[in-house]
Amino acid sequence: MPLLVTSLKTPVGTLNLLADDQILIGANLSSISAFKVNSEIKSVKSIPVISQLINDYFDGDLNAINAIKVRQPGASFSQAAWKVMRKVSAGKVISYSDLADKAGSSAAVRAAGSACANNAIMLVVPCHRIVKTGGALGNYAYGVDKKEWLLSHEGFL
Repeated sequence: MPLLVTSLKTPVGTLNLLADDQILIGANLSSISAFKVNSEIKSVKSIPVISQLINDYFDGDLNAINAIKVRQPGASFSQAAWKVMRKVSAGKVISYSDLADKAGSSAAVRAAGSACANNAIMLVVPCHRIVKTGGALGNYAYGVDKKEWLLSHEGFL
């Protein structure tokens, strides 16, 4: 079965989605060509369930994206960090240090930052909810303005 790809217009830009049936394996604001896959890809108008849940999130149901199943390749620490990110509720943030600790290694703050930077499923694996110790927003692959918008939409800012 081919992977499904679509693009959604959102308040933060065009969100490109890549799914293996009902499992989201990629979400970015850059381009569909940024998805590096060795499988057949089928372009669709929307990905059943996933596209609707993302639209629901932008329409104000901040917990809608929690129902989306995800999968991405990565080292064991990154996998643990991504799992922790998914547990951070909308409207809340944790620090990179907290992320490292909750992912199993309090000394791995740089690795926690790398897990955020290498996250292939933006928004749904909410790396935008990870901030610097002290509350400064820190970096965001798509620009701090997008991170600010998402955190404001979620009621944090």
